[in-house]
Amino acid sequence: MDALDRSILSVLQKTGDISMAQLSEKVGLSLSACHRRVKLLESSGKISNYEARLNRKAIGLALQVFIEVKLYSQQTESIVAFEAAIKDMPEVLECHLISGEFDYLMRLAVRDTEAYEDLYRNRLSLIPSVSQMKTLISLSTVKEFGGFYLG
Repeated sequence: MDALDRSILSVLQKTGDISMAQLSEKVGLSLSACHRRVKLLESSGKISNYEARLNRKAIGLALQVFIEVKLYSQQTESIVAFEAAIKDMPEVLECHLISGEFDYLMRLAVRDTEAYEDLYRNRLSLIPSVSQMKTLISLSTVKEFGGFYLG
């Protein structure tokens, strides 16, 4: 990956709906050369998909919650059961296996505290492999993910 590829990726992750003509002009390549590079970046897996980034609050998901999760056991069955349950919950935006005191860190977006309580009581707390959950409610977002730094 060279400087032109990094430039293309930087522009695309900020403005995914940019036309190929605008992209080629922005990175200083001919239209055909730019198109070829984008296709290579896609086929190599560096670009996995294109999507719209939604404004969480504007679509009614006012509450962002982080949850630290500890399992009873780190045996394969417990891990598989937990991960399968989480994958079926659309409110869970991200779930990371982590090191430290807890086993997982999750990020969720829900309508409000009542919606979170319902999710907690009726789905999260029923996952049999979970021994402890620690809920952290985001009061405000200081910096949100806006793309990877490509140097």
